[in-house]
Amino acid sequence: MSGTVFSLIPPVVAIALALATKEVYLSLLIGILSGAVLYVGPNPLHAVETMVAIMGDKIGGNVNILLFLSFLGIVVALITKSGASKAYGEWASRSIKNKKGALLSTMFLGSLIFVDDYFNCLTVGTVMRPVTDKHKISRAKLAYIIDATAAPVCIIAPISSWAAAVGSSLPEGSGVDGFNLFLRTIPFNLYAILTIIFMLVMILGGFDFSAMKRYDEKVERDGFEKTVEADAYTVAGNGKVMDLVAPIAVLILFCIAAMLYTGGILSGANVVDAFANCDSSLSLVLGSFFTLVFIFIFYLARRVLRFNEFCETFGIGVKAMIPAIMILSLAWTLSGICSADYLNIGGYVKEVVSGSALVGALMPAIMFAVASGLAFSTGTSWGTFGILIPIAFAVVGAENMNALTISTASILAGAVCGDHISPISDTTILASAGAQCDHINHVSTQIPYVLCVASCCFVGYLAAGITGNGWVGSGVGLALLAAVLFVIKSRAK
Repeated sequence: MSGTVFSLIPPVVAIALALATKEVYLSLLIGILSGAVLYVGPNPLHAVETMVAIMGDKIGGNVNILLFLSFLGIVVALITKSGASKAYGEWASRSIKNKKGALLSTMFLGSLIFVDDYFNCLTVGTVMRPVTDKHKISRAKLAYIIDATAAPVCIIAPISSWAAAVGSSLPEGSGVDGFNLFLRTIPFNLYAILTIIFMLVMILGGFDFSAMKRYDEKVERDGFEKTVEADAYTVAGNGKVMDLVAPIAVLILFCIAAMLYTGGILSGANVVDAFANCDSSLSLVLGSFFTLVFIFIFYLARRVLRFNEFCETFGIGVKAMIPAIMILSLAWTLSGICSADYLNIGGYVKEVVSGSALVGALMPAIMFAVASGLAFSTGTSWGTFGILIPIAFAVVGAENMNALTISTASILAGAVCGDHISPISDTTILASAGAQCDHINHVSTQIPYVLCVASCCFVGYLAAGITGNGWVGSGVGLALLAAVLFVIKSRAK
């Protein structure tokens, strides 16, 4: 079953069940078990042993992300218990006068935190959730904005963990500098650019459509929304706005400093090389840990919280992150059973793409479609461009830098697009967690928005491939998006 069309079964089963039953944990578990059975044969005991072994490896390999989530959960709990979130909400309600201002502020903050998508999702959700709740913005709409300013912003930010991941995906001995190639792809990463423009126009125009519009109308009509709330915190402190702003600012600074540190800035590396070579997950753990140390001193010295109140939040903060940790662990395990060591879904896709004669004019559009499908099925954009970028080098060739740049940009765009729409994607899961939105509601309401932008991207990459000019493709994609938004707004009125 390895490296064949049957390797597609586990992600298809997990996604279909998740959308049909709205039970994410069980759907992922069944998808994983189906993959284990395909790999070891009809032996339930060996299948479970394989699943547990993969899960152990994946959790062990991603333990820094789980530690970061736990530390960040504690930071959020401390900010809330101190009364700082309440103070910020009161300040924001005076400063942000309407729904449009709240949405624009959320988008701006999401675009500002560009160093890592995990950090982006949970931080923006924590800060802006009280503000959007105040202006009666649905959690699904908040989750969409968080999700649309996470990976799409990181994939066009030169100083980010994503830039390092892209650079590390180039085949050995290619003779191409990974960071330089990444910079070249930025203007032609249609999905990231068009998603940001799409979101901005929707906010400024004050309209929605399809599932999001129906969902918001239902929430307004029913007067309530299904949310995934953390434990209710008892506000024990007399926190001010600076007790929210200062810890978040310190968290950003410490995480950036930790990225520079793990990238070798103290060993003589320059800033660009340090970011490119950093260990982003370890950096986030270091940054969040030292932020906890800062909060301990900052709160207790000013008597915002007492010592016992500070310690009480540890269990509450970690518990609030358990749903995200569970889904991430299962999603990583599903990705593991589909990896080259087991069912080898990437090998199958590589064989299909490499075995065809689709080159030249159709290459960027085909790569975008394949990357979108693979990222959607596996829930990982990093794994997707790790598989497909070497294929682009093999098909296009490193000597044709123009065509290679366009094809690589289409792969990155497709990987983010598929990741954005996948219910088992890390970023999609964390966007739901940050907004405290029901995960299935978030996925189902943003699907039409993603498909709308993706269709414009596909046409844009067709134009880029036919003309051999990435700027033409970007112009065509932008013009088509403008036309689509004009039609949607006209119908909305």
